[in-house]
Amino acid sequence: MSAIYNFCAGPAMLPQAVMQKAQQELIDWNGLGVSVMEISHRSKEFIALTEQAEITLRQLMNIPKNYHVLFMHGGGRAQFSNVVNNFLGDNGRALYLVSGQWSSAAVSEAIKLVGESQIDSLDIVEKVNGLNQVNLPDLHAIDKDYRYVHYCSNETVDGIEIFEELDSPWPVVADLSSTIMSHEIDVSKYGLIYAGAQKNIGPSGLSIVIVRDDMLKLPTLAQSSVMDYRVAVEHGSMFNTPPTFAWYLASEVFAWLAANGGVSAMAEVNQQKAALLYSCIDANPFYKNGVAPQNRSRMNVTFQLVDESLDAEFLKQAEQAGLVALKGHRIVGGMRASIYNAMPIEGVQKLVNFMEQFAAQHA
Repeated sequence: MSAIYNFCAGPAMLPQAVMQKAQQELIDWNGLGVSVMEISHRSKEFIALTEQAEITLRQLMNIPKNYHVLFMHGGGRAQFSNVVNNFLGDNGRALYLVSGQWSSAAVSEAIKLVGESQIDSLDIVEKVNGLNQVNLPDLHAIDKDYRYVHYCSNETVDGIEIFEELDSPWPVVADLSSTIMSHEIDVSKYGLIYAGAQKNIGPSGLSIVIVRDDMLKLPTLAQSSVMDYRVAVEHGSMFNTPPTFAWYLASEVFAWLAANGGVSAMAEVNQQKAALLYSCIDANPFYKNGVAPQNRSRMNVTFQLVDESLDAEFLKQAEQAGLVALKGHRIVGGMRASIYNAMPIEGVQKLVNFMEQFAAQHA
C-alpha cells in the first residue's frame, strides 16, 4: 500500500515510529501484560512515565526551574476559560490580541465568564496590498494595567503565524497549541503557555500548561478543582484520573523529538517544508495565498484555487493520490495543508508534485 499523508489540522498525524511502538505495546506495556490504558495512574510504573515525560519536555523546551509543567484535561478551548478563572479574580483585567478565529474565540469565552468590563481586545491583522498582515502594537504605550496579555501564536484556520515574542509590560499568556516545539522559544518571556495536544504533542483530550510560579499567586475566580492550576500543581496533575493513554503517547512523542535532534532540528525541517509548499503556490498562477509572507504559517498552509469550481475535483484527486484532509476550514474554505512536526518532507514533496500536475492538467 502506498503511503498516505494526512494533512488534517487536528487531530493530526503522529510520528509513524511512535504509532508503531504504541501498536506493539498496546496490550502489553512495560512487560506488565496489560495496556498502559489499564493500569493505575498512581502505580509506580505510570508515575515513572509521567516523571520522564516532564524531564524530556523540560529539556526539549529548556523550561526554567521556576515554571511548573501541568498535564491538564481538555483541549485549547478548556484553557480559554481556565486562564480567566485562574487569574482574573478580584476584578482583574486582561488584554487579548486578536489575529484570527482562535484568538477571537478566546475573547468570547473570557467575556462570557467575566463580562466586557474586564476584557479588552485589539485586532492586530489588517489588509495590506490585499494580504493579511500582523501589526503588533506597542504594548508599553498602553496606559492601562492588566493581569496578562493573551495571544495565539498561530491561527490554524487563517494560516497566520506570529513569529515575534511579545515585548510586554504584563505577563504574556500564549496559546501555542499548533506551534509548540515546532521552533525554539524563550520560555522565560511567558507567564503561561498552553497547548492542546492534538497537533504537535499527541491525541486530543490533553493539554500541556507551562506556568510561572508568580502567576499562581494571582486572585482566582470560583471554579472546578480539576481545572485549577494550583490544585494541579499540588497533586502532580493527578487530582483525579488523568487521560493516561494520551499522556503515554505524549511521552513517546517527546522521546521521538529528542531522538531526532530536538526542537532546533525540527525547526529546520519545518522551515524547509513550508518553503517548499509556498514556493509551489507562488510560482503557479493556478493557486493563491492571502497572507503576507512574513506572517505565513509554517504549520498550516492555507491556499485557494483561483478557479474555485475545481475545488471538489482537486480534493477528490488528492485523496486518490494518498493526500488526505486538505479541505480548508468551513469558515474560510479553500485548501489547508497542516504540516506539523510529524509530517515528513516527503509528504510535502508529494503534495507539491500533485499540485503541479493538477494545475497542468487544467491549464
